[in-house]
Amino acid sequence: MEIEAEKIKPEALLKEDLGLDSLDFVDIVVIVERTFGFKIKPEEMADVKTVGAFYNYIESKL
Repeated sequence: MEIEAEKIKPEALLKEDLGLDSLDFVDIVVIVERTFGFKIKPEEMADVKTVGAFYNYIESKL
């Protein structure tokens, strides 16, 4: 997965704007879980569509 830095903005849609597929998302989730030491439940991520929403989700778990 390679994403240009200028595309990563709070309003960027994970799938549509950044082109992430389900395998990319799994990779990101594993990295976040290992880095921050908490588990991400799939049902909690159902409404996370943007970079900003994902950031807010992570921040709420810290």
